[in-house]
Amino acid sequence: MNVLVNRMVDQGLIDESAARGISGLLAGGEPPSRAFAACGVADDALLPFLARELGLAFVELEQQEFSKEFLAQFPARILLDKHILPVKGPDSELLAVTSNPFDTSAIDELRLATGRDFQIALAPLSAIDRCIKRYLGVGADTVQSMISEAGENGFQVIDTDSDEDMDLTQAAEGASIVRFVNQILTEAIELRATDVHIEPFEETLRVRYRIDGVLQEASVAPEIKQFQAAIVSRLKILAKLDIAEKRIPQDGRIKIIISGREIDVRVSVIPMLYGEAVVLRLLDRSSVLLGLEKLGMSERDLGIMQLILERPHGIILVTGPTGSGKTTSLYAALARINDIERKIITIEDPIEYQLHGVNQIQVSRKAGLTFASGLRSILRHDPDVVLVGEIRDAETAEIAIQASLTGHLVFSTLHTNDAPSALTRLVDMGIEPYLVASSLEAVIAQRLVRVVCSECKTPLTDSEAMPLRRRFGDQLPEVLYRGEGCHHCQGTGYRGRLGIFEMMMVTDELRSLILENTSAPELRKVAAKQGMKSLRDDGFRQLHSGRTTMQEILRVTKDEMFDLDGFVGMERAQPQEDGKSDV
Repeated sequence: MNVLVNRMVDQGLIDESAARGISGLLAGGEPPSRAFAACGVADDALLPFLARELGLAFVELEQQEFSKEFLAQFPARILLDKHILPVKGPDSELLAVTSNPFDTSAIDELRLATGRDFQIALAPLSAIDRCIKRYLGVGADTVQSMISEAGENGFQVIDTDSDEDMDLTQAAEGASIVRFVNQILTEAIELRATDVHIEPFEETLRVRYRIDGVLQEASVAPEIKQFQAAIVSRLKILAKLDIAEKRIPQDGRIKIIISGREIDVRVSVIPMLYGEAVVLRLLDRSSVLLGLEKLGMSERDLGIMQLILERPHGIILVTGPTGSGKTTSLYAALARINDIERKIITIEDPIEYQLHGVNQIQVSRKAGLTFASGLRSILRHDPDVVLVGEIRDAETAEIAIQASLTGHLVFSTLHTNDAPSALTRLVDMGIEPYLVASSLEAVIAQRLVRVVCSECKTPLTDSEAMPLRRRFGDQLPEVLYRGEGCHHCQGTGYRGRLGIFEMMMVTDELRSLILENTSAPELRKVAAKQGMKSLRDDGFRQLHSGRTTMQEILRVTKDEMFDLDGFVGMERAQPQEDGKSDV
């Protein structure tokens, strides 16, 4: 072993100080892999060196192709516990890829379990674990345990239409079912997922995670379908729902702690054609609250936001679809004005962040505490600032408007596609136009666009960028980027999100138009003349900074001035493959 250490010094992998440290650890009985790691030798540098010195193959796992059928031949428990990955070699021999060539006991265990011979090959531990999880699926060892337990205990696959609830309860509380559900939740948190979708189909049970606003399919073993009812029942038990009721939707919540992080899980169960589907909304209580400067606003929008927050009274609305970051923006605004001189009360469903110094109320429909009834009570508590989680009906809207007219600054959210539509939406809900005009101070529409992964970010070639340049011309920057996909971003090319905003101050001219029941498109034209930037325009700002892609902007925004005739004309101008005109 000391010969290897000296060779590492000769090749510049380590210095003399690290060599003495490794030798000392080895002399003290420390395993070689731990000794190298303790002295700061990374796998990426160490393993290719060991492969050359020991005459072993070094495998680039990212370039290998695997099949689930091939890996299913080997015990998932051994592969996961021992961090070994079987691979077909160039001469059809079997390679056992490991990150620790000095521990042969793991290879021996795999040989004994399969009755097959393996040659040792090397790859980094992180790459091995990624491949095992990707191809075997989450909880692969647990699935094998579930299958073996089912055979040993003699219980049968439970029909989703059956009324055998006692057996279902027993199955849901089995150790392997509990462990599998825990593994699904743990992986979702590790991947930064906001939602988990468990969807039953005729032949499969699909699991998907919503990461950075986009659903990605999780790899699960196909055998998991037979445990579908037990998995759903386990989630129902955790959420304190009725496992015997399979005909109507049910909602509940779970509070869990994973790696010291408190997670609030909102559970929705709905009967589908092939069983009950479950969606889990994950709210991380320990997530860091962003400041206004970190939301992605431009300097101009930050200045407008500061003016909005200095208003003594009135309504400020943030609009956008579910998951567009509305609540995060409102919390950032409240954090900016949260001081000892103001009393701030919120009513929310759910409370996503806990703000020190802010009085927060959780909606409880079972107890009769709704947004409307809670808001009435809030106004008797002498608040200066009120946040209403969402304006869902005319009653809540009317109370919020009355609150703003009696000297309160009111923040809330509304589901509309853009800022001008919020004005007409309130009128459509039954609010008198004069009340909307006199109370509303500003409307902020927002979306979240994904950020290009910094690890695999690469410029678009001229041929890739040409279709976009033909369509958008000078609006595009000189260099466009995309993410190629790597293990840091789970192959998506994106990691993280930032906001794009459409900020509309309600001016006197707009108030006059509201009183005349002017349509949203007309309101937009006037607001644009007054300096309002559209969501797409703000998206182009992020595109010029190189932080996102044109595909992302097109995904979350629409072109307000889209010229369909011009687009069709452009399509017709393209040369036909057969050389004929399409006229």
